[in-house]
Order: sequence, then structure tokens, then C-alpha cells
Amino acid sequence: MVCNLLNHDGWWTQSTFAVSDIDQMAESWGGSFDSGSLSDESYHFGKMHIEPIYDAFFCPLTKQIMRDPVTIENGQTFEREAIERWFQECKESGRKLVCPLTLRELSSTELNPSIALRNTIEEWSARNDAAQLDMAQRSLTLGSSESDTLQALKYVQYFCKTSRSNKHVLHNSELLPMIIDMLKSSSHKVRCKALETLRIVIEEDSDNKEILAQGDTVRTIVKFLSHEHSKEREEAVSLLYELSKSEVLCEKIGSVNGAILILVGMTSSSSENILTVEKADKTLENLERCENNLRQMAENGRLQPLLTQILEGPTETKLSLAAFLGELALNNDVKVLVARTVGSSLISIMKSGNMQAREAALKALNQISSYESSAKVLIEDGILPPLVRDLFTVGSNQLPMRLKEVSATILANVVSSGYDFDSIIVGPDHQTLVSEDVVHNLLHLISNTGPAIECKLLQVLVGLTNSTTTVVNVVSAIKSSGATISLVQFIEAPQNDLRVASIRLLQNLSSYMGQELANALRGTVGQLGSLMKVISENTGITEEQAAAVGLLAELPERDVGLTQQMLDEGAFQLIISRVVRIRQGETRGSRFVTPFLEGLVSVLARVTFILADEPDAIALCREHNLAALFIELLQSNGLDKVQMVSATALENLSLESKNLTKLPELPSPGFCASIFPCFIEQPAITGLCQVHRGRCSLKETFCLLKGQAVEKLVALLDHTNENVVEAALAALSTLLEDGLDIEQGVMVLCDAQGIKPVLDVLLEKRTENLRRRGVWVVERILRTDDIAHEVSRDPNVSTALVDAFQRADYRTRQIAERALKHIDKIPNFSGIFPNMG
Repeated sequence: MVCNLLNHDGWWTQSTFAVSDIDQMAESWGGSFDSGSLSDESYHFGKMHIEPIYDAFFCPLTKQIMRDPVTIENGQTFEREAIERWFQECKESGRKLVCPLTLRELSSTELNPSIALRNTIEEWSARNDAAQLDMAQRSLTLGSSESDTLQALKYVQYFCKTSRSNKHVLHNSELLPMIIDMLKSSSHKVRCKALETLRIVIEEDSDNKEILAQGDTVRTIVKFLSHEHSKEREEAVSLLYELSKSEVLCEKIGSVNGAILILVGMTSSSSENILTVEKADKTLENLERCENNLRQMAENGRLQPLLTQILEGPTETKLSLAAFLGELALNNDVKVLVARTVGSSLISIMKSGNMQAREAALKALNQISSYESSAKVLIEDGILPPLVRDLFTVGSNQLPMRLKEVSATILANVVSSGYDFDSIIVGPDHQTLVSEDVVHNLLHLISNTGPAIECKLLQVLVGLTNSTTTVVNVVSAIKSSGATISLVQFIEAPQNDLRVASIRLLQNLSSYMGQELANALRGTVGQLGSLMKVISENTGITEEQAAAVGLLAELPERDVGLTQQMLDEGAFQLIISRVVRIRQGETRGSRFVTPFLEGLVSVLARVTFILADEPDAIALCREHNLAALFIELLQSNGLDKVQMVSATALENLSLESKNLTKLPELPSPGFCASIFPCFIEQPAITGLCQVHRGRCSLKETFCLLKGQAVEKLVALLDHTNENVVEAALAALSTLLEDGLDIEQGVMVLCDAQGIKPVLDVLLEKRTENLRRRGVWVVERILRTDDIAHEVSRDPNVSTALVDAFQRADYRTRQIAERALKHIDKIPNFSGIFPNMG
């Protein structure tokens, strides 16, 4: 017997009086039956009825309303699935075939459908479901209590789970929009349950998916992906996954701003539930069916699906995505991945005859070739031969200029990777990129195309001249082509990129063809002025400025004509002002500061090489007190080239000191003095330079003593860079030159604690030039008897001089011989043999 009661929430429930004999039969069965068709929650809703229900509707075994009632031979009715399971277990256990209700033996397992009962149950269920749905609909409002709303959502889930056909009932009802409205509820539990219910409603039901996707519902669901409650994120991902199974809706999901970005982020999150991560990943896999979604994924770091389509997709998709890849901003690691994955495929497309396909491939290759490691991958995949062919081909199959520019850009990219290009064949006659005819073709294109291509091809030559293994070939080809003047003319190009590329190329060439470049700069109007204009720009320190001053720094320093032109054009005044501003800290923070300062100092030092022949040079040095500036630059710790060049400049200035020093004018002797000179005392003259024997100053005569430069030069003698040591020793040597008071020069060195450092230079034998210079200075020092006597006790010095006497060049051996005589290691025969001259 069944009694229907109304609970306090307004929901119908059932209180069933136990039927003892049926319960006993079920218990004797051991409770082994589990229909598996309904969950505990579904069973709960199976007991919620509004219309009266009869005992005949229930299966004696499952205690649930039957869906497919069947009758066995003794007239008892059961759920088909339950009785079939009973019969199977009897058979498997070897027991007699009995009725589970009466336990009487049966002779047959034949089942007869109870059609009338089934129809009655279905009619009852339909009426009951309609009533229940109506009640649920009344509870699905934002004004309902949380418990009523949750109960209604649970019933909708039960209703959809019991039969797939039940989902169709929701199509024309107002329930689905009402469930969607529950996503706006203030209750976290209601929102979660609503998301879960919507997922169940749309599972394997395309019509419900389309209804759900209308309006802004998908956007609302996406918002839950970034919600603070993890449960809501999990339910939202599951719901989106179900929606994404519909190809039609994939584009809809992808069109929601941020949807793909959030999903991609979830797949790489370490804080998300692993099932949520898997659902997000599967959702993205479904969304890959839409090309626009592939593009979004690529933009947000999920690039593999796009690469897969470039490899395996239809031709039209391949080309579209390859072109898109060319516009995509990629980090360097991704460029390497892309090159390894699709580089070979893109190169194959680039070699095809279809111009549209070649354009798409070139755009992609341009993007991924801009990083050294990815460029090397492309080189190994064979990109160079088709690139060179595309650039040099003329006629019907040639690339349009806009694509030749892309090809030139790619070639510039791969050449800058530093690969060994003299080993890669790029032409039919085993030419390489540095073969003479290939370089000639590049130079021809540079002179006969537009600025954009010219710039890229100049960058190609820059890359080839950056390498010591290929620069010689390029230099030889440039010389044989007579293109030097043409290349120099680009210094005046109005396009900044073109000008920078040309200056960088000329800087690379200047070490190998400096005189040719100096001649070109002297022989043309405006180029030198253009370089100085670049250097003088007050825009911080740019790569172009560093290259421009580096080019001038590498030109022959003793080219008087070029230096004279720089004097005439006021170039040195500009250089001085830039050096001073850097030293005062007005320009800092640029990665080009060091090469720029090194170049400036090298260019400024040029003026010290023409002092003997050019009064204007002396005037410039005096006006700007260059000796003091170079002494200050000696202390540029960490800037070896600046210290070396400054020491060399001071050497040149100091060599000129003896010509500029004003010797004292002694008063003419009177009559008595001419008769009795021994009785006349010479007047004492104060303030004279002890080395130059005249009136000296740092500014006017460039005297190193007056500028207190000796101690600073001595400090450089223990520098780790032998070039700095050699330059410093050369500058100190100027104080020991013939025509000066050498003994006083030695005393100056001694006072500056310089004797031992000079001897150490000789002992270390770091380079042949240093030994030659060291022997010369040591011989001058040993002319002072006291020092010679002291040094003679050091066997190491003697050994070093003996080694130089035996192994050095002829001139150095002669000097070493004189030094050995000073310390009595070789006898002086000049006093023994008569003068034979």
C-alpha cells in the first residue's frame, strides 16, 4: 500500500508500507542486483510523485518504477533488466531456476512484455513529469529560496537523466532560459548547480546546445572560467567542453573575447584541478576545428595546432596559416620550435611555382629567421639556394619587388647567424655566398634596386664581413668590382636604416681596405661631413653613431690629407665636445657608449700624428689642452683601447715637446767676461724642465712632466693587455730620447717608481714588440752608473738581455749588447783598440 503526503516545502513525497514477503525475497537474493540505471539521487526523485501511484508500478526486485515490465510463466511481473539478471545469476551459480518472488521452480525463462502496464506507467509518468516540471519552473526564479531552487535544478537533472527523449521536452518550455538565469544568482551553490544542470541538459543534444548558445550565455559561461570559486571554474569548463563538441558552436566560443586565452592559461596551470586542466585541454582540441580559433591559440602561446595544420591541412588552410605565422609575434624559443617543425615544409612551399604560396611561405620564413638559432635550422634545411635564386632570377618567373625585399630580409637574417657560409653551395657552379660572382650580383642589386632592398642586401654584406673567415673574400670581390665609391655614397642616404647598414659595412671593411676608403672620403664631396653630422646628433648614442666613429677610427692614422680635411671642416672640435660630455657623465646608459668613446678617442688621436708638419694641429692641441685630456683618459679603467690610444697620443705629443720647448736666453758676456771667463759666474735660471732644459708646460709644449703623466703611465706597465703596456712604455720612452737630458729622464722614472716595472716588462717577454721596446728603455736606464750597478746584481735582467742579444732582430741585438756592456757582462773594447775611423 502507498500513501502520498505533501511535505513542508510543497514537494510531494511517498511513504511506502513494506510488503514483507517481497522484501524477504529481495533479501534472500543477497542484494546483488544493481540496475546501474539510476543513481541515489535519481531514486530520490523516483519517490517524488504528485499523482497517486500503485504497487503494480514497482518492480519487486528493484523497488523502483518499471520502465519495461515483463511477465514470467507464473504471471509475476518484473523489470526486464532485473529479471534477466536474476536468471543469469541462477544459471551462473548452478541454482535451480526459480521465481524470485515465490521461489517456485520455473521451467522457462521466456519473458512476455506487459504492454498494457507499460503504457499505463508511461502515461502516469508523463502526467507526473509535467506536474513536476511545472512545479520546478515555479521555483526557478531569482526570488525563490536557495533550497527550492536547488531542489528544482536537481529534479531537472533527474528528469534529463532518466531518458534522452526527456531532453526534447525542454526545447519548447521556458525551463532552459530560466536555468540560464540562475547563473546570475547570488548563491554560489545555485550557480554551480545551474552550470552542472546545463551541462546535463545539453549532453548529446544539439538542439539544446543551440538554444544555450543564443545571446550572451556563452560569454557568461566564459566569465566563470576566471571566477574565484574553483568549483564554478570546473563546472564552467565541463559545460564549455560539451558545447565545443558542436562544430557549429566552436566559432561562437572562440569569438568570446578572452575565452581561448583563459583556456590556454588553465592548461598550463599548476594550481588547477587535474580534471579541470584535462577538460580545458579537450575543449581547446575541439575548438581547433575553426581556423580563427587556431590563430587565437597561436597568439596566446598554443602554437602546435596551427603548425600541424600547416603540415597536414588543406592547401588553402596551409597558405592562410603560413601567411598568418608571418605576422605573428614569436619569442626566440618559439621561433626555434617553429623552424624545426615546419621550416622544411615552408621552404618546399617557397620553391613551388605558385606565387601566392611562395608569398605565404616567405612571410613565415621571414618571421622565424630573425633569431640566430632558428636561422641556423633553416640553413640546415636548405633555405639558401632558393633564396639566392629568387633574388637573382629575372624574367617571367622572377619575384615581384615586394617579395624580393622579403627574400633579401630573410637572407640578411640568416647571414647574421654567423654560420660558416663559405662551405654552403648556393649556385649551380658550386658557388657560395662569398664567391666573387655572387658578391658581384649582390653589389649590382644594391646599385639598381630601391632603398628597402638595398638596405637588406647591405646587411647581408655586413653579416658576411662580420666573420673573419668570409670577410677577405668579400673585400676581394668589392675591390675587383670597383664598388668602393658606390658604397661610400650611401653614407648620404636619407633613409636611416640604409645609412646605418652602409656605415656598418664600411666599418667592417675599414680594417682591410682603409686606404681605399680614406681616398674615397677625401675624393668625394659631403661624405665626411655626413659622417660627422651623424656623430654630432644629440640623440643619445646610437648604433649608427658608434659605427660612424668606428669607421673613421679604422682609417689610416697617418693619412695627412684626411686629417687635414677633418681639421678644415672642424671635425676635431666636434669630437672633443662629445668626449668631454661623455667624461662628464652627460651621456650614459647606452650599450653603444663604450665603442662610441673608443672610436672618438681614436679619431681624436689622429691629430697628434701630423704635429711636425701641421701648425694648425699644434694650435688645436693647445687650444683644447688635448694633452691634459689624454692624460685624464689614461685612467679609463676597463676601457683598454681608450687607454692604449691615449698613451699613443701622449707619445706623439711628447715627441713634439723638444721642438716646442723654449730654451732660456742667456745674457751676452761683457768685455771682461770675454777676457777672464773663468772669473764670471753663470746666472742661475729657475723653472726649467729638467728633461727638456727649457720652459715647458703641459698645454703649450705637451710636457709629460708638467702634466704629472709619468706616474699614470708607469701604472699602466702592469696592465693585463700587452697593447696598453706597449703604448705606455712608448710614451715613457719619449723622456729618454736623444737630444734630451737622458740622465734626468731616468731620474724622473726613478722618482715615479718606474724602474722596476720597466725591468719587469723586459723579463716577462710577452710579445716581441714589448721586448724590443723594453730593451731600448733598459739600455737608456743603464747609462746611469748607480742604476747599472744595482741592476747588475739581478741575474734575471742579465739573462733577459743575453736572450735578446742572441735571438732578437739585428737592431735590438745591438741595443742589448750596449746594455750588457753597461752592467759589465760584455767587455767594452772601445778603450782597447785605437780609433780606426
